[in-house]
Amino acid sequence: MGDMLKALSAPALVDAIWNNAFGWWRTMGTSPEAEFYDSPELTWLLTGLPSAFVNPVLRTRAEPDNTDALIERTLAYFESRDVTKFAWLIGPGTRPANLGVHLAHHGLSYSADPVGMAVDLLVLEEHPNPAGLTIEVVSDSRALEAWAIASILGTGLPETKVAGWFELFAALGFGLPLRCYLGTLDGEPVSTSQLFLGAGVAGIYVVATVPEARRLGVGTALTLAPLRDARAMGYRIGILHASPMGYGVYRRLGFRETCRMDNYQFQDG
Repeated sequence: MGDMLKALSAPALVDAIWNNAFGWWRTMGTSPEAEFYDSPELTWLLTGLPSAFVNPVLRTRAEPDNTDALIERTLAYFESRDVTKFAWLIGPGTRPANLGVHLAHHGLSYSADPVGMAVDLLVLEEHPNPAGLTIEVVSDSRALEAWAIASILGTGLPETKVAGWFELFAALGFGLPLRCYLGTLDGEPVSTSQLFLGAGVAGIYVVATVPEARRLGVGTALTLAPLRDARAMGYRIGILHASPMGYGVYRRLGFRETCRMDNYQFQDG
């Protein structure tokens, strides 16, 4: 998990946001249910889930005269694996510098989402949990199955993908640096989150709430619970990658925009 980051300077936070996400993706790539490719030119993860965020090209180090051929080979392979949604990240150290031009030429669309945000855990805004909400750390297959169902329903992905989502994380076990949280409201699983410790910060992922339980504060509670745990472990900084839906919620908790994760996305259907 490395040394804990204490500096709140912008360059350090930007690096931490990117590197924590890279570590989260790489950890998922160790699951036998995922496919992870790493070469001097290219690094990518495929999960089989129809979401661009969990099918990313993470790092590109291509020579200018080989860029188009590399993109073509990669797109052809993704198509052969029936990957219909993926993101191609433009991160620190990307080569060539005009990679986005090449990606656009091959039909990918630019996106500046998600927004990288950070918060000082010592001044985290606290909110009481909604009445009837219980939050547990997922520590067995029973709870992970409920977590998988709630997170799939909360993100609007097909229910047919629950089994694959469950198997992806079941293969990783239940120990840190990756920990899942499940929120149950009046006995019903309704909300999820994940804590990933890496790059010296506490990263929050898979914050999702089923539609019928939204606007009750459960998403806020599931964001705060792992951050409190990270603070108790000595972490000073929490980070996350905000969608437009969650941006305002995270601002109210004290998160501040630090960077945007520029990427090009492909979505077929």
